[in-house]
Amino acid sequence: MLDEFTKKRIDKIMSDYIEENVPKHIRNQVKLNFKFRGDSVTLIEERIAFKSDQWVQLPVAQFRLEQNKWKVYWRDSKNKWHFVEDITPEKDFEKQLKTVDNDDLGIFWG
Repeated sequence: MLDEFTKKRIDKIMSDYIEENVPKHIRNQVKLNFKFRGDSVTLIEERIAFKSDQWVQLPVAQFRLEQNKWKVYWRDSKNKWHFVEDITPEKDFEKQLKTVDNDDLGIFWG
């Protein structure tokens, strides 16, 4: 379980990231969000469903704190999470978030 200090720090990093990366003029169509669960943080994209006014959540990436390093996972079409072996586990959460944001591997942002 993440300690309170780490959780508050990650909450601030993620909130700032969302504020910077979703332009105000499209927030009625696309949102970014995140949630904590145990030692993991999941980055989620939300969009209005096709021909509906319901919001659909699409998990983008999951960051898991394992042995004091953040590992990055991607989710397949069967909703299973897989460790991204090409991204080295890192103590710096912000570095991992930047790696997902840049998406040089093309697995997070489609």
